[in-house]
Amino acid sequence: LLGVWPSPYVYRIIWALGLKGVKYEYIQGEFHKSDFTDLLLKYNPVYKKVPVLVLDGKPIAESMVILEYIEEIWPQPPLLPKDPYKRAMARFWVSFAEEKKATKEVREVLKVLEETIGDKKYFGGEEIGLLDINLGWIALSFGVIEDIVGVKVLVVDDFPCLFTWIQNFREHQAIKTNLPNHQDLFVYYKQKRETIIPSS
Repeated sequence: LLGVWPSPYVYRIIWALGLKGVKYEYIQGEFHKSDFTDLLLKYNPVYKKVPVLVLDGKPIAESMVILEYIEEIWPQPPLLPKDPYKRAMARFWVSFAEEKKATKEVREVLKVLEETIGDKKYFGGEEIGLLDINLGWIALSFGVIEDIVGVKVLVVDDFPCLFTWIQNFREHQAIKTNLPNHQDLFVYYKQKRETIIPSS
């Protein structure tokens, strides 16, 4: 698995492989280093992005494509329901989450997710599913980003079900052993923000 820290797209694959109990080699690189760039160009010459999963010399790129591939190769434990309708609904919500991630109407999207999760432990039910992994970036870095910009959006009184989901997700053994440190993420995102918006 080729990745860079702390890409939420790479973490999707790390979490899925962890949930499936798959052993793998993780090559964490930096884009400005030529050896990693050469490796990335070799395995993903089209997009030149991470993550890339290489299995038996064959590369698979794009996180959602990789997750579908992982689900087919290692079907247990499942990330998608067996029931065709529930599978379709899971894919619908994944598509919704992908499209809405960059929107400005964050609170509106969170409200929809709050209603969707309801009193379930995970979006996938009693076990983590594809949608949970897709939305894992919320558990990974949403709070860090709020701390940096100084605005709280995900307030517990407004989104109690999402708060519970975040706790459940972060406490799952396969996830908590593969979560970056909050302070390290804070420093990383703060530096990244300052390169885009220099402090006056």
